[in-house]
Amino acid sequence: MIVSNLPKQPPLFVSYLKVGKLLYYSLLLFILEAWFYGVQLRHALLHQGLLLIILWLLCFLFAFVHIFLVLADGWSRFQNYKRAKDQFFIHGFNRRICDTYIVSKCQRMAALVAAEELGLEKQVAEYYAQKGVKWYHFVPYFMVKDPLFFFKKKFWNRTFLEPSYRSKYNFNSIYMETIL
Repeated sequence: MIVSNLPKQPPLFVSYLKVGKLLYYSLLLFILEAWFYGVQLRHALLHQGLLLIILWLLCFLFAFVHIFLVLADGWSRFQNYKRAKDQFFIHGFNRRICDTYIVSKCQRMAALVAAEELGLEKQVAEYYAQKGVKWYHFVPYFMVKDPLFFFKKKFWNRTFLEPSYRSKYNFNSIYMETIL
């Protein structure tokens, strides 16, 4: 174990929220959108023609499906966080670990939250800055490089279907041992 002075560890639920902070903001927006589009769809069904019904139905389905995609993405990023935290705990700051999570803003946030909880956030953030990552790089790099990403199995697996990861360490117990 490389990390020796473990900072106080937040509850796991707090880490879960921090990792997916941007995703959960968008989740609220998609819920509001789905509600708005649902109201419009209902109105169209009662008072308007087929064209408007189809328009509002498509809008509603778009927002409604995104609610579940955001939840799946948040869960996947939490799995990234747990894996990154274990890796940083075992190896300390390591560029190869950082590179694993550089692909998207959400994955970088997972790595940064894990690093923050181990006292390594400054090193990880500086490394990402050296690699040219800016705060406004929200669109994952692979989406820019490959416009057909949506049709690739790797995209679906890595974005929404990340396998469940069980942390190898109980960081709260380790922290309590270090302060005693």
